[in-house]
Amino acid sequence: MKLFPSAHATHPQWRMALALVVAQLRAQMALPQYASAPSLGLLYITDHYAAEAAAVLDSLSAELPEVTDWSGTVGVGVCANNAEYFDEPALSVLLLDVPAHQYRVFSGVSPLPAAHAGGFAAHTALLHADGHTPDLAELIDEMAARTDTGYLFGGLAASRGASVQFAVAGNGNLRGQGAASGVFAGGLSGVAFARDVALLSRVTQGCQPVGAEHTVTAAHDNVVLALDGDPALDVLLRTLDVSLDGDPQPALRKVRATLAGLADAPAMADAPARRTGHFGTDTRVRHIIGLDGARRGVALADHVQPGMRLTFCQRNVAAARADLMRICAEIREELEPEELLAVPAADVGAPPGVQQSPQGRRICGAVYVSCSGRGGPHFGGPSAELQIVRHALGDVPLVGFFAGGEIAHQHLYGYTGVLTVFVDDAAAEV
Repeated sequence: MKLFPSAHATHPQWRMALALVVAQLRAQMALPQYASAPSLGLLYITDHYAAEAAAVLDSLSAELPEVTDWSGTVGVGVCANNAEYFDEPALSVLLLDVPAHQYRVFSGVSPLPAAHAGGFAAHTALLHADGHTPDLAELIDEMAARTDTGYLFGGLAASRGASVQFAVAGNGNLRGQGAASGVFAGGLSGVAFARDVALLSRVTQGCQPVGAEHTVTAAHDNVVLALDGDPALDVLLRTLDVSLDGDPQPALRKVRATLAGLADAPAMADAPARRTGHFGTDTRVRHIIGLDGARRGVALADHVQPGMRLTFCQRNVAAARADLMRICAEIREELEPEELLAVPAADVGAPPGVQQSPQGRRICGAVYVSCSGRGGPHFGGPSAELQIVRHALGDVPLVGFFAGGEIAHQHLYGYTGVLTVFVDDAAAEV
């Protein structure tokens, strides 16, 4: 694969922004190191353009007729390799140099077939979803089961208007696609990739553990009643070194700044929280939503079962920056895109077959999905989040959006970032 052409622009009028994007893409496609005729495009728009989503896609397709397949969605912000457009009219585009037989665009009217059905074997998938879809968690699980690795990456549409998704396979529509315009509302859509499309993916949760990991030994619905046999509330207060006796306000302020990292047993038995001070992809960070004084329990924003592993943690600017730099460093250590060197390293949370890195691989393009509650201010300044990524990975083509929830593996996250890079074995060609 060659480098993926990418472009981004902001303008109050979407036609002007689109013209700027097309000019950038055409200029890159004329360069020898970039793909000259990619057929798959990723399109992300901010919700300022949501009402004109169909017109945006139609115009972009007309300007780039060689790009027959499109996928994408809307966010309260979009990002590129060195900038983020948050709460302003903008769009960001990435054109993937992937052979047509190695991917499949899917949507509600042209769903992804079950594993190995229809002659296409999905290995991984980029997934976009509407957060208001009923039974969303179950649908994400089902979608993961349609891939060989069970690995999904993507996020939920985020919009103050229409929560649109783009999904069109113009080079031979799938059965059921019919005359669909390629703009949808509700449900799931995305792109499935075959085994030969090599991906490397990491999740940054922006949290750091503040205590040891524990085993949930008693729970009821979303209330943790006991950790390692001790009352859960007592363990929390002991971890934070606070007391509810006397004036409880200082203790409650600390509790409000604390979250819980949950993982299904025995996922955290040798988890990175023990070895590196960071969470892996099997850990879901959830808010503490209440304290049960009568049962000495801690209520979380998720269902909890005995046997799960739990670690109390905190999220702040320093932790967010450190964890984002960590996942970028892991990718850089494996691939070294600028020097064309590779240092293979195992990723604890990685799906089998996705993270392997033989020498000589480089990044052709990247997709970054971040939480709409993160962005520049959470990292210390405008575009600071994307500048951290660029500083670590170099000037690689990147597209993405700020989502209402992030997807990695078969899990739905919040306040996280999911960074996925497409890599090429034949790095020495460029």
